[in-house]
Amino acid sequence: MLAAFFSLPQLPLRAITRNIVRNMTGVQAPKHPKFISVEGADIYSRSKSDGIRFRFVSYNILAQVYVKSSFFPHSPSSCLRWKARSQAILAVLKNLEADFLCLQEVDEYDSFYKGNLERCGYSSLYIQRSGQKRDGCGIFFKHENAELIIEDRIEYNDLVNSIQDDDCSCEEKSENVVTSASHDVESNKGSSPKTTLPDSGDPNDPRVRLKRDCVGIMAAFRFKKPFHHVVIVANTHLYWDPEWADVKLAQAKYLLSRLARFKTLVSEKFECTPSILLAGDFNSTPGDKVYQYLISGKSSSGFSPECLEELPLPLSSVYATTLGREPSFTNFTPGFTGTLDYIFFSPSDSIRPISFLELPESECPEVIGGLPNFSYPSDHLPIGADFEITME
Repeated sequence: MLAAFFSLPQLPLRAITRNIVRNMTGVQAPKHPKFISVEGADIYSRSKSDGIRFRFVSYNILAQVYVKSSFFPHSPSSCLRWKARSQAILAVLKNLEADFLCLQEVDEYDSFYKGNLERCGYSSLYIQRSGQKRDGCGIFFKHENAELIIEDRIEYNDLVNSIQDDDCSCEEKSENVVTSASHDVESNKGSSPKTTLPDSGDPNDPRVRLKRDCVGIMAAFRFKKPFHHVVIVANTHLYWDPEWADVKLAQAKYLLSRLARFKTLVSEKFECTPSILLAGDFNSTPGDKVYQYLISGKSSSGFSPECLEELPLPLSSVYATTLGREPSFTNFTPGFTGTLDYIFFSPSDSIRPISFLELPESECPEVIGGLPNFSYPSDHLPIGADFEITME
């Protein structure tokens, strides 16, 4: 192992450069993961396709407002400082060379990310969390390849208005949100050391329970070449608390209902059949009720937002489709290690993932001890895929 490490000719140029930077500065450059072809070969070595190929990445970049040494005592203090972290995150984003970046926990949008990514060829959409929260969700897209045609924003606090609507049975349905808390609590998973206590108020009041200040954003884009095709991109960050699984499920239901209506709007307005890509930090592990709902669109119980009939919106997970399973983890800290981040797509004959972004295993030296560190500037890992769209 050591012999291979010091035998520079055996290392790829990128690894040599990273080692030189570390020797000169004393700081290791961030890890640059690779995209692995689904077919087992490099996707760029195959004959050129007549379809649309694009790269899609989702990444919870860890809001700087949550970066405190008390939250991350396992992390080197120097890698937590904004000056170092911001440049490391930017380096990772540039290296991924994505056509679409769905970022969560963005809290320096105007002062850092918007301008720096504009210089890399990205336009962007952003929604800040409700209330006093400083972070939010952003969609960054290469405007050279895709044209924004319509957007919409999701405020999960709107669920409170559904509770207050006395003209339908939402009030009755909302009882599930409250009563399920004591009967349907998941195990202590999906939490994060950077989280804070819930907002003040009676947690048994559904209006308090559902007001979590979480948000999402979605937009439709038209590819410019080699042919026109519309894709809907949605990005979200669901509530964190592992003991409030009912609230997460309510948010997931609202998300899919809004996404289904947005798809109908886009289809009718632009006379097209759009593909759907949904990404984010869902604060839910594989197999739990939120995850199962997202891949099935069905749930036997729980709060139904706005008294809507459940709208079927079949989705498939990129990693489950390409790997046959979800990653071992996308969030790695001493207090919690597991998968919370996903990319879902609408399965059809016209769109398919042709590669996926590699993720480290827990035994990897660069993740042992927990994140963030000098190799990974967030406590989450970026996930991603290359997609191919063929003309129907």
